[in-house]
Amino acid sequence: MAREPMTETAEIQPVRIRDYVCGPGEPLLVIAGPCVLQSRELALEIGEELARINQRPDVQVIFKASFDKANRTSLASKRGPGIEQGLGLLEAVRANTGLPVTTDIHLPEQAAPVGEVCDLLQIPAFLARQTDLLVAAAGTGRPVNVKKGQFMSPGDMRYVVDKLRGSGDGGVMACERGTFFGYGRLVNDMQSIPIMRSLGVPVVFDATHSVQQPGGLGGATGGNREMVEPLARAAVAIGCDALFFETHPDPKTSPSDGPNMIPLDQFAGTLDRLLRLRETVDGLDG
Repeated sequence: MAREPMTETAEIQPVRIRDYVCGPGEPLLVIAGPCVLQSRELALEIGEELARINQRPDVQVIFKASFDKANRTSLASKRGPGIEQGLGLLEAVRANTGLPVTTDIHLPEQAAPVGEVCDLLQIPAFLARQTDLLVAAAGTGRPVNVKKGQFMSPGDMRYVVDKLRGSGDGGVMACERGTFFGYGRLVNDMQSIPIMRSLGVPVVFDATHSVQQPGGLGGATGGNREMVEPLARAAVAIGCDALFFETHPDPKTSPSDGPNMIPLDQFAGTLDRLLRLRETVDGLDG
């Protein structure tokens, strides 16, 4: 098996997201929220808890939720409120909590309206190589968080980064969210984090999508939330710049990704343990 090349290491270019900075030496960036937008009340409940956590000086929290889950397993699966209503909900969270907000886009024509509302744009893993989508996202001037395709090597993300940097100057982050390991299973190669950082971009670790079991529930995706924190600890130890989580007051009622979500009442404690670990890691680097 060929070794993943890491022949040249570019200096990491920090990414500014409103008043936050994601990169080496900065507080841990945390992107968190429900998988998909449901109601205004639920979005604000989660946003308010995340805003409370954001009062800590060692963390920078961004609220994330999708307006459309365009890649659900089944045609019958619920997809979300759609772009118009969804952006209205994200605006409400931003206004009421003060948190920056982000969401994912699936079509080039969604980039401009989403860029008017969101502080960060996200590219789904299945769409990481879609040039028109990348160009449109970068063209908004907003920073872009692009997830590494489950079918891609971390080194191949250099071409994705080049597409984004060649189309805008808002900044680029790369996200590790697992690699296919046969049918219905994902694994994380933690080498992906330093390899993608060597491309000169901050790296996000998606702790909840990494424990997905694609198609594990027949017509829906399963998951194993017990593995979320162990994997997140590994990512923090190896030096990720940001963490991504899905959280919900009652995961079993979430229309999507409930089996891998962290219950909202456990999220602060989980994050506290990870932040204490990061403090230790930072001390070793010093």
